[in-house]
Amino acid sequence: MKNYTPRSEGRKFIIPSFFFIIALCVLAFINEIRFDSLLSFGRCALSNVPMNNNNGSSLLSSSSGDDEIRILIGILTLPDQYPRRHFLRMIYGTQVVPDGVKVDVKFVFCNLTKEDQKVLVALEIMRFDDIIILNCNENMNKGKTYTYFSSLPDLFNETDALNPPYHYVMKADDDTYIRLESLVASLRPLPREDLYYGYVIPCPSMDPFVHYMSGMGYLVSWDIAVWLKDSEIPKKHLEGPEDKVFGDWIREGRRGKNRFNAKWSMYNFPEPPTRCTHELWPDTIAVHLLKNQEKWIRTLNYFNVTSNLKPSKLYHIP
Repeated sequence: MKNYTPRSEGRKFIIPSFFFIIALCVLAFINEIRFDSLLSFGRCALSNVPMNNNNGSSLLSSSSGDDEIRILIGILTLPDQYPRRHFLRMIYGTQVVPDGVKVDVKFVFCNLTKEDQKVLVALEIMRFDDIIILNCNENMNKGKTYTYFSSLPDLFNETDALNPPYHYVMKADDDTYIRLESLVASLRPLPREDLYYGYVIPCPSMDPFVHYMSGMGYLVSWDIAVWLKDSEIPKKHLEGPEDKVFGDWIREGRRGKNRFNAKWSMYNFPEPPTRCTHELWPDTIAVHLLKNQEKWIRTLNYFNVTSNLKPSKLYHIP
């Protein structure tokens, strides 16, 4: 019978434990490699996942390379026009733009002057991020349009941004309804440099090289906004009907060699009838002079803007 000693028994225990610890270390090392690889794979995969954009002012579809169009629409309005802005957010936020198109709709006004504006407008910005406050005194025909266009190159000059940040920039009234898909379709075949686009004034005219584009909504290519910032021509002539004055700058500066008359896809609301009005019709880009809710509703009904309303047990709309 073998003699039992605590020392020999301890040796038997230590040797298996040693190999067990080595096995654990090897297993942990292998798992660490797998975990790091998993993280690397995750980072790679997530880098290609588009992030959701909760900014209600921006309509962005999937990019399609050379077909991409970036448009900024600046709606000139007043700080106190809260209900109008909320209404227009619904109008433009429910429109769908085609593939490869980005449309940013911003509300543009001059410096705030009231205490309540500083609170309410700040809340709007926090919620929607779709407001541009220009460094000017509020006006319609004393340089506000110039301040808007000439400020854009500095407002959107981020070093990591696309160049240009927008192919086209537009000024629009807050009583104009713009159909974004139709606007984009009309822009696709047009040049992206030295472009001046809109509804030709006077109303009977169809020649975009004679006079100017109506203030209901006119659009220029990005290079013209840059020119307005740097040129001395607009600074010498700021006052007067803003759309006519803008046309004067273009003519004097010999800009806008590419022009597009969007008449009669852009027009004034049909009532009361004038030489500038047109019946509502499918080939519409913009309708102007929607001065009251009745005119807005008639226009929206004509274009059946609620056709995509999804059925639900939560509501019943005839």
